Amino acid sequence: MLSIDPKEIKTSLLHAYLLSAVAPRPIAFASTVDAEGRVNLSPFSFFNVFSSNPPILVFSPSRRVKDNTIKHTLKNIEATKEVVINSVNFDMVHQMSLSSSNFPEGVNEFEKSGLTMLESDIVKPFRVAESPVQMECKVNDIIKLGTEGGAGNLIICEVVKFHIDNNVLDDNGNVIQEKLDLVARAGGSYYTRANKGFFEIPKPISTVGIGVDNFPDEIKNSMILTGNDLGMLGNVEALPTKEDVSVFVDEVSKRYPNIKSASHREKHKLARNYLSFGDVDSAWKILLS
Repeated sequence: MLSIDPKEIKTSLLHAYLLSAVAPRPIAFASTVDAEGRVNLSPFSFFNVFSSNPPILVFSPSRRVKDNTIKHTLKNIEATKEVVINSVNFDMVHQMSLSSSNFPEGVNEFEKSGLTMLESDIVKPFRVAESPVQMECKVNDIIKLGTEGGAGNLIICEVVKFHIDNNVLDDNGNVIQEKLDLVARAGGSYYTRANKGFFEIPKPISTVGIGVDNFPDEIKNSMILTGNDLGMLGNVEALPTKEDVSVFVDEVSKRYPNIKSASHREKHKLARNYLSFGDVDSAWKILLS
């Protein structure tokens, strides 16, 4: 058995061991605003419920291991003492992943991930309309757990308003867990889905993805592409060039001879097929053909 003294290994390696060993972990999709009202949305898997009376949620935006900087979420909560915690189900997991990209301060991750802003009733941060459960919270306390990279910042927040999608409730108002279809985080690129087991989502690129807000309108507003499809497509640094698209279409037309004259709808269906295999590059070339 491998035995480890946490003080004798790099923080990055210890971080990886902890994420793999303490799993799966629920995901707090945290919506905040800064002192100027600018919107931020980011997921955190150091998260759980700690009390029901009063209703208390606890999550931790850790200091970045790489450069010891702090997350925009923490800055915003320190300034406003408010947050909305949104649950993450399978239908939005790729958009959630895209929102975790290291976008510059002030960038609206709702727009980047293609998610819908919904006004809250009590707090200033917006809710994620696509989330099946949205919890408006007031922050009671922030406990700093250290000053070095990897140190957590324990945010203790009290739920002041619940919002639950009627589609996940039975006739008695109880949550149907299978319909809720939540996802949880594990180590590396692994997630898990209720009743389905583990699956992988590649981590966002080390640079910053173009985001859904930079898509052509017919793609952004597609009736065929799902939220997860949009999330995958948004995690590219740049769109394929016209030359790359042309070469690809000439090749793929051997299998799909009508591709050059296909409608947007037909192209979107074909692109979804490529996305189902994780081939984002080919999907973009089909969409831009």
